[in-house]
Amino acid sequence: MRLVFAKSKWELPECGLGEFLARIKAAGFDAAELYLPDVAESDEVVRRRHADAGLHLVAQIVTDGDNPAAHAESLRRLYARALGCGALRVNCHTGTDWFSFADNARLFELALALEAEHGVVICHETHRGRALYNAPDTQRFLAEFPALGLTADFSHWQVVHETDDLSRQAEGVEAAVGRAWHIHARVGCSQAPQVSDPRAPEFARQLETLLAVWLRILRAREAEGADFVAITPEFGPPPYQPVEPGSGRMLSDPWEVNVWMQGHLRSACAGFV
Repeated sequence: MRLVFAKSKWELPECGLGEFLARIKAAGFDAAELYLPDVAESDEVVRRRHADAGLHLVAQIVTDGDNPAAHAESLRRLYARALGCGALRVNCHTGTDWFSFADNARLFELALALEAEHGVVICHETHRGRALYNAPDTQRFLAEFPALGLTADFSHWQVVHETDDLSRQAEGVEAAVGRAWHIHARVGCSQAPQVSDPRAPEFARQLETLLAVWLRILRAREAEGADFVAITPEFGPPPYQPVEPGSGRMLSDPWEVNVWMQGHLRSACAGFV
């Protein structure tokens, strides 16, 4: 099983697409993870530039709107765009934490139908404010939809459940490990979705906790015969990144941290391709 390390454009909004792809290729990444609603280039241009750079595309999309029908329409529209851009995989912020279980369930049903028709897997992110914002609800949805794929971003659960180690959410974490095909490798803590610098010794415990879970995901997918798992180091800019009061100076540089995290994970995951 191969690992596909992707780089989000999150902290580089002013960087042009071509420049961004060249930069992440030089830094050793295998793919870009692009938030498609912000991509101005045509589908053809996005496909060609990734091909020219020798990079894959992980498409990040969201469901959006004031009601479930609008969320369903946005899912159809943005999934079609992801296909047009040649996405290897789709990461989706799906539903909301204020929809009913049934309303969110209909979005997951639609996503599974789109996957079955077109073949590109949608991974639904465990993200605050979305359907999978906490461990118990995620367990319930996975019981209802055993084929549902996830993007595991446990930094959100660290905040929602006010925990550094997720020990009281062991069943929910185990359920997510069983269905995660994409990893957002960001380290949070009980009070924030992003520590100021995962390289710092004071955050070693949080880093090791999540690394252990990420490795469980990789072993589970390898045992199932998966071709690949995508991993995106996803430390973002302010307000995710803590800053010095008054000056606004970031306490660490997200680009540097993401490149470091890629190297750290490649070393820790050396048993995989």
